[in-house]
Amino acid sequence: MAGAARLLLLALAWLVPLARLGPARPGAWGPAPLGEQLAAAGAQLGWRNLSCSACRVLFSAIDLGVQMQPNEARIERLAVSVCTELRLARREICQDAVRLFEKDVVSAWVRSVLRPAEICGLLVGARCGHWDILSDWNVTLPGTPKPPGPPHAGAGYWGEYSKCDLPLHTIENLLQHLARGPPFQLAYWTGDLPAHDVWQQSRADQLRALRTLSTLLRKHLAPLPVYPAVGNHEAAPVNGFPPPYVHGNQSSAWLYGAMAEAWEGWLPPEALETLRVGGFYTLRLRPGLRLVSLNMNFCSEANFWLLINATDPAGQLQWLVGVLQAAEGQQEKVHIIGHIPPAHCLRSWSWNYYRIVNRFEGTIAAQFFGHTHVDEFEMFYDEETLSRPVSVAFVAPSVTTYINLNPGYRVYQLDGDYPGSSHMVLDHETFILNLTEANAPGAEPRWQRLYRARQAYGLPSVFPADWDGLLRRFQADERLFQHFWFLFHKGHPPREPCREACKAALLCALRSADPSLCRALRPRLPFAHVQALWRQRRLC
Repeated sequence: MAGAARLLLLALAWLVPLARLGPARPGAWGPAPLGEQLAAAGAQLGWRNLSCSACRVLFSAIDLGVQMQPNEARIERLAVSVCTELRLARREICQDAVRLFEKDVVSAWVRSVLRPAEICGLLVGARCGHWDILSDWNVTLPGTPKPPGPPHAGAGYWGEYSKCDLPLHTIENLLQHLARGPPFQLAYWTGDLPAHDVWQQSRADQLRALRTLSTLLRKHLAPLPVYPAVGNHEAAPVNGFPPPYVHGNQSSAWLYGAMAEAWEGWLPPEALETLRVGGFYTLRLRPGLRLVSLNMNFCSEANFWLLINATDPAGQLQWLVGVLQAAEGQQEKVHIIGHIPPAHCLRSWSWNYYRIVNRFEGTIAAQFFGHTHVDEFEMFYDEETLSRPVSVAFVAPSVTTYINLNPGYRVYQLDGDYPGSSHMVLDHETFILNLTEANAPGAEPRWQRLYRARQAYGLPSVFPADWDGLLRRFQADERLFQHFWFLFHKGHPPREPCREACKAALLCALRSADPSLCRALRPRLPFAHVQALWRQRRLC
């Protein structure tokens, strides 16, 4: 406002006839100089100190002069003098400004209804006049009502279908919901704790996310044991996991050490030892059942540290062979957990992992992964014929909404604790929070079961052969496949349906935990479709 007032005052000051306006002085010819009149009215030189009475004197003189004697040359000289005497600007600036605006300002002034009281109301304030020189006016709008569609009010309180992650209070609501439900025996936490704003994350941010979420899980789920795996978002920068031969500040010691500290109540000392070295570990869950948590970042094509050497980083796969060999000798079954599913790994890593699963198919009872955010699975077949299913990797849906998804989680029913138990998955259920319902006015969040696997797909069991048979049914039964597509996206599929090439590529991807085998399983499928789908599924 001050800048606008100064500009107006500069423009109007050009028009002041200083020498012969105002009341006459006793004993002198003609009126007193305007400068003296302004001083008598209380004006101190400088536009910021303009009083109401001084303003009225000044602009009454301007108005009279312009209406009676609109001589441009004379007005120019007088305006420059006023501008200089009031110290509104240096003299050369006053001269240039007057010459630039003189004609337009004089013409506008003469034709306007602007009067001194109104100008002073603008410059000095409402106490000096009423600034309202123009009456109200309206444009004519069409008589037809505007189309429906209120503006988007921003993200919903419980989450949003967009490229957004969940607010922390939704995660805590989930944990409260789980704490109120039926008892669980254990929890597998397959990684990715920080949000997806990777461009502005620091090590301090990642450690804060790690400690906050670990504390929340312990607060709401204790005494339930939680067994974590390392996700690709835990690092800063994202995906940056150097192998153990990298030392110093560039190593991952800052992260693995903090994980060991946050998870020491869940993991035994020998598991914490390998966690600190390479982010992976093993432990015995109960008699006859062992857990292996892999650091799948050592298989990731996004891990730029593998440009140095991608051959079995950290010796993890060779270590896995040793763990499985020992478990086999002790007649233990093994659950494997990790973040990135094998089909999303570097080709050579995936192929070696595929060989390991084939060799120890009698020992590996189940595999559990995450990363893709959707609800899916990956098949393993025998190496000789690529036709006999030997294992299945369950890929559970994400809690986060990223991208355009409902929050979700998975509950597995396992073969129980008894001598000779297979410890295999007998069924599983997926639960979601429907954001459309949860964000409705007055609604409360309601975590609900989306489906149970055996019931939804008509399966006698959920062993590898059952999933292989389901894939064959997907191929022939379009309605069944579209139902899978709906569940694949946690009840919020994209608008574009999955047809033809999309379907062929997805089925091929589900058939093979090793991407190089997809063409062998489906030789007529264009490999470009497979690659495009895998790129689409690499959400993280």
